[in-house]
Amino acid sequence: MQSEIQFLEGPQSRWKEFKFTVSTVIQLVKGFRALHFVGPCITFFGSARFSENHEYYDITRKLAGEIARLGFTIMTGGGPGLMEAANRGAKDVGGRSIGCNIKLPSEQFTNPYLDKWVTIRQFFVRKILLVKYSYAFIVVPGGYGTMDEYFEALTLIQTRKIRDFPIIIFCKEFHQELLEHIDKMKQTAAISESDAKLFLITDSVDEAVELIKERCIKQYGLSSQTGVRPAKWLLEN
Repeated sequence: MQSEIQFLEGPQSRWKEFKFTVSTVIQLVKGFRALHFVGPCITFFGSARFSENHEYYDITRKLAGEIARLGFTIMTGGGPGLMEAANRGAKDVGGRSIGCNIKLPSEQFTNPYLDKWVTIRQFFVRKILLVKYSYAFIVVPGGYGTMDEYFEALTLIQTRKIRDFPIIIFCKEFHQELLEHIDKMKQTAAISESDAKLFLITDSVDEAVELIKERCIKQYGLSSQTGVRPAKWLLEN
């Protein structure tokens, strides 16, 4: 963590900045190697702080299970809480469960429902990986990190840096004030009318699943991944 803090304190020596750059590239390659063959993913963004006795945990687990039944790999940040719920939902139905974990001083540890995971040091590298392998993004209740990931994906779609993948905001009541603020941004022309239609807000598992079927399976197809297979001589799996 100390190297990241030092990097963000402003200009460093050329050597220190070169080392940080190399470290970042290594983290990216590590992530690419770990996740290249996981198949088409649906990524869940959600809090690490809701335990399994919470209603948000139950609904996230159920939704992830139904999406995994469609053949998608469920990807999360790999930690506890609602990330765990999504990974667990995939395992409930025999689906594949992937995590892209982050090193933090507290709260973040890999949950026990992962088939495969990679641990990353920088948030921006982690977000690249979460976006890179995903056909859709599910936003369940969460805090700063969840909002950061949500608006990152939304901005990439808005600016056409990635395809128009579906974004689903789940749990209307929790996100009510957020939706009101987005509506205010639209009313003041901070965003356009079409920007406010880049996501679906719902409490219905069936509605979310139908959107995934329509916008992911029919539009892009589960077979749109490359036909490349792991190379044993590169120690890939």
